[in-house]
Amino acid sequence: MRLVFAGTPEVALPALDALIASDRHEVVAVVTRPDAPAGRGRRLVASPVAERAAEAGIEVLKPAKPRDPEFLDRLREIAPDCCPVVAYGALLPKAALEIPAHGWVNLHFSLLPAWRGAAPVQHAVLAGDEVTGASTFLIEEGLDSGPVYGLVTEDVRPTDTSGDLLTRLSLAGAGLLAATMDGIEDGTLRAEPQPAEGVSLAPKINVEDAEIDWTAPALRVDRLARACAPAPGAWTTFRGERLKVNAVALVTDRTDLAPGELEVTKKAVYAGTGSHAVELSWVRPQGKRPMPGADWARGVRIAEGERLGA
Repeated sequence: MRLVFAGTPEVALPALDALIASDRHEVVAVVTRPDAPAGRGRRLVASPVAERAAEAGIEVLKPAKPRDPEFLDRLREIAPDCCPVVAYGALLPKAALEIPAHGWVNLHFSLLPAWRGAAPVQHAVLAGDEVTGASTFLIEEGLDSGPVYGLVTEDVRPTDTSGDLLTRLSLAGAGLLAATMDGIEDGTLRAEPQPAEGVSLAPKINVEDAEIDWTAPALRVDRLARACAPAPGAWTTFRGERLKVNAVALVTDRTDLAPGELEVTKKAVYAGTGSHAVELSWVRPQGKRPMPGADWARGVRIAEGERLGA
């Protein structure tokens, strides 16, 4: 099939690479978000997908909005058979959905209908799911509600961050998306409607959502830190300044610290929660690089009774 691939961030690259390498299909163009400011100089930088496509000599389309008439006209000229999508980052209008003969097929990083929305991996970690996965489905105008072509499962490990899990899912999902394109092309694969039961939503996790509530159980604090790594980063406050908490370790035999109360030893720093304590494994003070929690604690000279948070 003639494919137009839609995607933007680095997590989309394994799927793009798999389709470029396919001997059954041709990626004739990619659609990606416009160049965006990045770095200290805030200069405009092309997306990872745009860069990879340019390296491969593939046409790159960067519409400000997918409903732009110029973009839709160019897509009609290209006449793709199918448009595979991985983390494109913009809503597709009906006019665009109708152009390819086999529609737009999205690789979504959850086992649909679970975790429909922008942050499925983060919510799977936050909810303590033991198994998650990836799905390919035909995009409709609803939110991740289209019929499903295929699934692949992935265990969630106890120490997984969202970044860890997303890396593995992007690799497994690349194979799933390529196999889905094969099945659509040879007619052996049909999309099946999603079950009505088991629907859950995964809205974007903002910075405000990532603030740690030290009155919550330790398990919740651990999950929030892992779910928000690498972005937006779980955080709290200390002496009026923001402190990112990159990773904690559960300390089940310590229940003597009040929520947010700190205790420093020679090798570690502990914080109380609504249940048992956690060790602050890695933190990032405002304006500084990540560091072991114990190093941070020694540097700021924590006084007895000091606490994290409000």
